[in-house]
Amino acid sequence: MAEQNQKDDIEVVAEGKGNSKLLIIIAVVVIALIGVGAMMFLGGDDEKATDETSEEAAAPVKQAPIYHTVETPFVVNFADQSNGEVRYLQIKLKVMARSQAVISAFQLHDPALQHELLLLFYGQNYDGLNTSAGTKALQQATLDKINEILSTDPTLSEQLEAVYFTSLIMQ
Repeated sequence: MAEQNQKDDIEVVAEGKGNSKLLIIIAVVVIALIGVGAMMFLGGDDEKATDETSEEAAAPVKQAPIYHTVETPFVVNFADQSNGEVRYLQIKLKVMARSQAVISAFQLHDPALQHELLLLFYGQNYDGLNTSAGTKALQQATLDKINEILSTDPTLSEQLEAVYFTSLIMQ
């Protein structure tokens, strides 16, 4: 009799484990169905999703930036623009492109670039460069002038992306 009671207890325990496994499986399936339903409801049109995917695939991958340091600083004076006071501007700069061809063209056209940038810097107003807006405008004008000169190279299809003033001293 005691053996019979132990067997019944084992069967009850075994049935309880089977029911809990079944409940867990049902719960997982229900959660999965709810998740799939929510994705379909919130996901929108498949056509729209494929359009976005094709746009991402068509967008070109940006190359890593390549920096080039202009070794010689640019030094100009502001004698005419500073009410007779002798004032100086010294600029050290770096340029950034995403293609080695642009950096090579920059190095090739270095004499023309130095000439044009010296003229650009000399033509600046000392008081205008004392402001953050004036410095940013000069930075943009420098980038535009460099790209203008580089655009004369027929083998080059890209441009410089940025110019950075690593040192700007005004006295």
